[in-house]
Amino acid sequence: MENYFHLQLDKQAIGSISVLGLAHIGDAVFELLVRSYLCAHGKATSKNLHKATVGYVSAPAQARRMDAMLPLLTPEELAHYRRGRNTHVHGIPKNATHEEYAKATGLEALFGALYLAGQTDRLNQLFILTMEDSHAL
Repeated sequence: MENYFHLQLDKQAIGSISVLGLAHIGDAVFELLVRSYLCAHGKATSKNLHKATVGYVSAPAQARRMDAMLPLLTPEELAHYRRGRNTHVHGIPKNATHEEYAKATGLEALFGALYLAGQTDRLNQLFILTMEDSHAL
């Protein structure tokens, strides 16, 4: 039986997934990490939880996190990010510029690739480093 919480797809399998597919799963992974972070840090009030989550997962916020994360990436991680950033997307949200949306898609593709490769320790490390610097973002 496949364990979808602990996948370990190889590079070829991940490479065969469309960029938007990687971004799709990465978006969910990033949001789950944000929600977990907010709950673990006592910020899970019913009144503000959704608003706080949206503040972290919006394209502009993800773009700022990606800027902070870029120097930390390995060449392989950077390739996943660039693949996502360079993909052609339709429909950019009103609250984001094209550049912000491209960076956010890159972050989501990176997080999707790391998750599918089973590199959850690295994924968590990158997430924590950007959250610790969130006061500066």
